[in-house]
Amino acid sequence: MDTIRIGVLTTSDRASAGIYEDISGKAIIDTMHEYLKNPLEFEYRCVPDELQVIEETLLELARDKKCDLIVTTGGTGPAPRDVTVDATLAVCEKVLPGFGEQMRAVSLRHVPTAILSRQTAGICHSALIVNLPGKPAAIRECLDAVFPAVPYCLDLIGAGYMEVNEEVIQAFRPKTK
Repeated sequence: MDTIRIGVLTTSDRASAGIYEDISGKAIIDTMHEYLKNPLEFEYRCVPDELQVIEETLLELARDKKCDLIVTTGGTGPAPRDVTVDATLAVCEKVLPGFGEQMRAVSLRHVPTAILSRQTAGICHSALIVNLPGKPAAIRECLDAVFPAVPYCLDLIGAGYMEVNEEVIQAFRPKTK
């Protein structure tokens, strides 16, 4: 069974300065442990909302640390310091807008301001980057909505083979003949 390397990137001025604990990054790690049967290795980073720092961190995780999946939290809104999506778009060779569309659709069932989210996903080197909101409940809600497509996406880009815990989440892979 492949070991899956997952980058977890929290973008937050306050959490990176130690003003408060990063519970969003922990929520991502906890969810991945629930979803996956594979052995997991995490590359965790918490950085300020600075475009260049986020871009450099995403490249480090994808190119240097060879993460299969990079999940970000924070910086997806319209405020001036919300630049995680901009950094993601700057480093990705391909953008997968369906991820953001699905996450917004699910979030809109719970909060009308979800329409303000700029969440997206894309491919950087051989890693899938997925941008999530900063609230732990919204993180799980959004991951539940898009994760069924993640293992097959990783198959298509040549990343590690994910084996999901089907009691928790169902992954879709086309049936082979």
